[in-house]
Amino acid sequence: MYRFLTYRNSSSIFARLPWLPWLLATPLSLTAQRAPATEWSTYGADAGGSRFANITQIDRRNVAHLAVAWTFHTGELDEGHRSFEATPILVDGTLYLGTPLGKVIALDPTTGTERWRFDAKVRRQHGFGDFTSRGVSTWLDPLAEPNAACRRRIIAATVDARMIALDARTGIPCREFGKNGTVVLREGLRNAPFEFAEYEVTSPPAIVGGMIVVGSAVADNNRYDAASGEVRGYDARTGAKRWSGDPVAQDPHDLAYGTWRGNSAHRTGAANAWSVIAADTARGLVFVPTSSPSPDYYGGRRLGRNDYANSVVALRASTGTVVWHFQTVHHDLWDYDNASPPALVDVTIDGRQRAAVLQATKTGMLFVLDRDTGVPLVPVEERPVPRSDIDGEEAWPTQPFSTLPPLSPHRFTAAQAFGLSAASQAACRAQISALRNEGIFTPPSLQGTLAMPSNIGGAHWGGVAWYTPRQIAVVPVNTIAAFVRLVPVAGTDERALRREASARGQQVNRLRGTPFFQVRGLLIGADGVPCTPPPFGKLVAVDVGARRVLWDVPLGDMAPGGSSPSTDMARGATASGSPNLGGPMVTAGGLVFIAATLDQRIRAFDITDGKELWSAKLPAGGKATPMTYIGADGRQYVVIAAGGDGERFGRGDAVVAFALK
Repeated sequence: MYRFLTYRNSSSIFARLPWLPWLLATPLSLTAQRAPATEWSTYGADAGGSRFANITQIDRRNVAHLAVAWTFHTGELDEGHRSFEATPILVDGTLYLGTPLGKVIALDPTTGTERWRFDAKVRRQHGFGDFTSRGVSTWLDPLAEPNAACRRRIIAATVDARMIALDARTGIPCREFGKNGTVVLREGLRNAPFEFAEYEVTSPPAIVGGMIVVGSAVADNNRYDAASGEVRGYDARTGAKRWSGDPVAQDPHDLAYGTWRGNSAHRTGAANAWSVIAADTARGLVFVPTSSPSPDYYGGRRLGRNDYANSVVALRASTGTVVWHFQTVHHDLWDYDNASPPALVDVTIDGRQRAAVLQATKTGMLFVLDRDTGVPLVPVEERPVPRSDIDGEEAWPTQPFSTLPPLSPHRFTAAQAFGLSAASQAACRAQISALRNEGIFTPPSLQGTLAMPSNIGGAHWGGVAWYTPRQIAVVPVNTIAAFVRLVPVAGTDERALRREASARGQQVNRLRGTPFFQVRGLLIGADGVPCTPPPFGKLVAVDVGARRVLWDVPLGDMAPGGSSPSTDMARGATASGSPNLGGPMVTAGGLVFIAATLDQRIRAFDITDGKELWSAKLPAGGKATPMTYIGADGRQYVVIAAGGDGERFGRGDAVVAFALK
């Protein structure tokens, strides 16, 4: 078990360790871990997750000539709410991707022809909350002979929490890894899953120096002692577990232990890392984005600041030792987990190049942290926030605010209500007026509380792309509001509550081990349009060195194919913007590529001003992050998983590659 060691000052929470001077002496450049231009070796292009490709063949002048080069179908086009969110990786001339049902597929990157597939046979009947897989990872064994089996391995973590090592050339399991190629990740947890679908893995693990570091996803809002969110390190050759650590502090000698108060606090579950973990291979560090403790909207059994939850935690990859951590939300009551992967970048701040960690958050903020210490490179202020009026609850009195401009709105009032008709607008005003609404971080209440940003963000799991030449961070965000209401269990007819909520498109959860049900939903008008004014989703570019928003533009449209009355909805804007889930990537050709929207299109934007330069219809929503590479034929390809989610994003099983005509 690793110990969490913290130090507190006015602007950050980080660890003070005796070997910190050695860390500070390491090189600032990320050059050593950048992938070659012809490869995309991890989910985020490089181990640090920059999503930047140093390729210029497709640029502002010719991007309008992109056309479909090939399309591949995974074969998982069937009934069910599964979300195809994979970003393929490209190593040694082969594309590799994973599917929701546990297939790992190798493709020819020039033609899209299948080379092999492995089927982990994930059971379709499991009702996972996020039935998806966002990709696979790879490891090259430095001790293996050049032609040895499993010298290059593909590491897949399936949604049912199995980690599998495959020979990259053949797809055959590496028998010396775990038990016949498989490690079962749900074994040995502090809090075992209450039901099978409570615990899953949706993101590819990080690999540093022969150590696989993997997190997990835990179902929200089911009980206070949900499945625990340990982060663990496994030997990449043998699959043996080398270390394990729990974001809910278990060691009384850990300074964070006292930030979890109450007889039940240390039994709290979740605080897991379900997003992508970034790695600095030169420093031997991983950067873990942790989530909210269980349950999301009531913290009466886990009073205190809840250190290590809702944080960026820097770990020594070889041992799991904590180097530092920075908490983005104290005592989370809003489901403001760190969904976005951290991005490791080099940025010039006040004339000095600094190795940084960028963390975008559901709160619509962008934090810029020193990679060696966790100290903010752009100041962070602790500001007073509203108190809770729930008996037994103690909202933390302050929250950290980045001094960069917000990426999405923090406040929304009844006077700003939107609607396609006067009646719909009036109904939205009535909904908003009935809610407790004191701006961001207004705690959940019996009355009902407006949540702005909503639980889907702000910034979401789509994360940040970093345009290296001009040090620009590009972030997709949602701008729609939600509400949450706590309903006492005592005296409540649960069937009637669920029936009423279902009729309104709302969600009800029994927060087991607490006195409450939780009801939540997006604020939607009678016309089916959000009560917040458009754009409903945006793409935002931040000049981090200059500490300003460079541009923000509507992202997408509300209806498939862009067929909604966007001009009316946006009152003159070129698009309504769309709620979005999926990430951006950027290229040296000066382009931002992103899909992610309900209108099921992929788009290219000019990095200088946000102008949309190209778009194309997809077979289903591209609820994923695109990637790019130079193929064996010398052409640049842009690839996106376009399989939707079986719901608003449509249903499909396609991987689509675009290239210049």
